[in-house]
Amino acid sequence: MPPSKLDSLYRRMLITRFFEKGWGKPENLRRVFQFRKIISSRETCFKLVPRDYPVEITKKEIYSESTLIEGKFMTPLELHLPGVVPKAAQNAYFQLLIPNKWVDEHHKPVCIHLAGTGDHFFWRRRNFIAKPLLKDANIGSIILENPFYGLRKPDDQIRSNLHNVSDIFVMGGCLILECLVLLHWCERNGFGPLGVTGLSMGGHMASLAATNWPKPLVLVPCLSWSTASAVFTTGVMSQSINWDMLETQYYSDGLYRERLSKMVTVIDDAFEAGQKFIQNFNQSLHELREDISDTRQIQELNDDTVVGDKYDVQGNSDKNDSNSIFLSKTIKNAKLDSDNLTLPLKEAPNGQRNVIPSQNSTKSTLTKLMKLILPAAAESKNDKIDITKTNWWEREALQFMRGMMDECTHLKNFSKPYDTSLIIVVCAKDDAYVPRDGCSSLEDIWPGAEIRYLDAGHVSAYVLHQKLFRSCIKEAFDRAKKIRNIGEDLKCEMTYQQLLNKYAKNI
Repeated sequence: MPPSKLDSLYRRMLITRFFEKGWGKPENLRRVFQFRKIISSRETCFKLVPRDYPVEITKKEIYSESTLIEGKFMTPLELHLPGVVPKAAQNAYFQLLIPNKWVDEHHKPVCIHLAGTGDHFFWRRRNFIAKPLLKDANIGSIILENPFYGLRKPDDQIRSNLHNVSDIFVMGGCLILECLVLLHWCERNGFGPLGVTGLSMGGHMASLAATNWPKPLVLVPCLSWSTASAVFTTGVMSQSINWDMLETQYYSDGLYRERLSKMVTVIDDAFEAGQKFIQNFNQSLHELREDISDTRQIQELNDDTVVGDKYDVQGNSDKNDSNSIFLSKTIKNAKLDSDNLTLPLKEAPNGQRNVIPSQNSTKSTLTKLMKLILPAAAESKNDKIDITKTNWWEREALQFMRGMMDECTHLKNFSKPYDTSLIIVVCAKDDAYVPRDGCSSLEDIWPGAEIRYLDAGHVSAYVLHQKLFRSCIKEAFDRAKKIRNIGEDLKCEMTYQQLLNKYAKNI
C-alpha cells in the first residue's frame, strides 16, 4: 500500500523542527551508547532499579467512581548516568487512575501509558484512553509524563522540538527505567496483572520498557514497529530534521566521528532492499552488477576521454557488448534511460565526439538504486532539505543517524519480552510516519506476538481507531488473567540507599 498522503500533509502543516542544535555532547552520546548494552539485557537492566525505589504521592482526589492519584520520583537514569538528564526532566511525574471498587479484589489490572510525539501533560491519555478503559473494562491506568515533555520540558525547548539527537536516547533510557520503578511500585501496592502501552513513539518506548520485566506483562504497542531508524530517515518526520546542521557537525570533528561510528551498527542493511529491488524490477543480480560497473566507468571519464570507438551514438550499439550501458540499451542523443546520468556530447577538433560528464553524471550508483527502491522519496520536493548538492540518502550523516537509531532503539538489540503471548501489536498499513519496508518484522523478532493491521495511515488511525486500541488492551489483559506464571527469578540485590551512595560517589 502507498504511504498515506494525509500523513505527509499533516507533517507539512506542523512547524516542529527536530535536532536544531545537532547531535548533542559527544561525551553524552558515548555514555548512552555504552549504557545501552546494559539496559538492553533483562538480566542486567532489572538489577538497576531496587524493588524499594521510593515514589512520592503528591495529590489524591476521590470522585464518585474513581480515584486520581498524582506522584513523582527521581528518574533512575540520573543516578546511573549523572549529568545526562536535563535538570527539568530529572523528576518523573505520573497520574494513577483507578476504580473506587474493583470487580475482583484479586484482579486489579493496571496499565502504564507512554506518550506519543507531542503528547504533553496527562489530559489526552487520561480522557481518551484511561477513563474509557476504567469505565468499560475496570482497568486502572498510570499516565507517565515523558522526559522533555510537559512538566519535564526544559525552559529553552519550544513545544516538542528536541534540541539534540541524544535527547531521544536519553528519553528512552529514562522511560525504560521509570517503567521498572512503576511496575515495582504497583506490585508493592497489590496491583496486577500489569501492562504497558503507547501510541506512535509511546508504542515503541513501551516495547523497549517491556523487554526488561522478568514476568508476564501485557504489551500493546500501537502505530510503532521494530526500530525508530526508519522514522527519522525515511518517514515523513525526516523532513522535519535539520540535516544540514547534523551534517556540518558530523564532519567538523573527524576523531569524534570515527570513535562514535565504531559504536553503532545498522541492523537492517541493504540486503532486504536489494531483494525487493530485484523482485520489483525483474533484474538479475548479474545485470545489476554490470550496471554498477558500467556507471562507475563513466564517472571516471574525464573531459578529454574519447568514446567514439566504444559507443554507437546513432543507436546501433552492439547488444552483446559487455560494456554497454544499462544492459546494452541504446544510447540515443547521448541520454541514458536514467534521467540522472546524462552524457552531453561535443565535437572534438579531430571530428570525434568527446563525452563531457555533466554534474548529474557524478551521482553515485546508490542514488539511482535508491530512486528505484524509493520513488516517492526521490520525487518529493521538500524545500526544508537541501538536495541541490546531493540527495539526502547519500549523506554519510544520515547513515550515521540510522546506525545510532538502530543501536539504541532496534528491538533486536534488546531482550525478548518474557511472555510474547501477551503482546498485541497494532499497525497502520499505510503508515508514512513509521515505514516498515526494509525493517525487521516483529513476527520474526518476537515469535508468538500477534500483529494486527489497520487499513489506515498514521494520522487517520490515531484519530479514528482509539476504540480499537482500547479493545486490544482489554483483550490482552483478559489473556493475562489466565496466566499463573510467576516469571524469572531475577532480583536487584542493591537497595535504594546503596544506589544513592553510589550516585554520590559518581558525582
